[in-house]
Amino acid sequence: MIAQVAGRLVHKALDAVEIMTDGGVAYHMAIPLGTYESLPRAGEPAALHTHLVVKDDGWQLFGFATAYEKRVFQRVLGAKGIGPALALALLSSLTADRLVEALRARDIVTLQRVPRVGRKKAEQLVLDLADKLDDLAGEPAAGGARPAVAGVDDAIRALVQLGYAPAAAEQAVRTAVDHGAAGANVPELVRAALTRIGAR
Repeated sequence: MIAQVAGRLVHKALDAVEIMTDGGVAYHMAIPLGTYESLPRAGEPAALHTHLVVKDDGWQLFGFATAYEKRVFQRVLGAKGIGPALALALLSSLTADRLVEALRARDIVTLQRVPRVGRKKAEQLVLDLADKLDDLAGEPAAGGARPAVAGVDDAIRALVQLGYAPAAAEQAVRTAVDHGAAGANVPELVRAALTRIGAR
């Protein structure tokens, strides 16, 4: 089991990172937006908590800024019909704290704002997880400087990666910017845009 990966941040994108360890092995990891927000600049030291998913067609490693974020991901994987890609989308769209809050409150509307989560899937998540989260307690976000204000194009790409059509993603991001999110970084802008999408 690979529990953590530490080394030098070689590459980072909104949905994935690559970390080169001191032993010369580079690990590619899929990440949620909350983890991207905490990453240092490329070339600097970085460490992530990890979860390895093993399937017949290959292995996939997921990285998280905090142990709490990793635990929430693992708990969501326990719900019926939830694979790692959808679990990551839930974390990216809502953040770990907001996701746990929505599940505890049985907030179907909030859960349905996540791409590929319809009412039936949201109800299944609540049924499977709402009463199984008492041992999950939040923890402070990982340290490090927040990334500089990013462009609208990055936020649109992030929404497309989450499953939205390019036209809908662009409209949501530009609406969010017009309503006060112009100074936000990419994760904040994406979440502001998701709120606009959910309100329509």
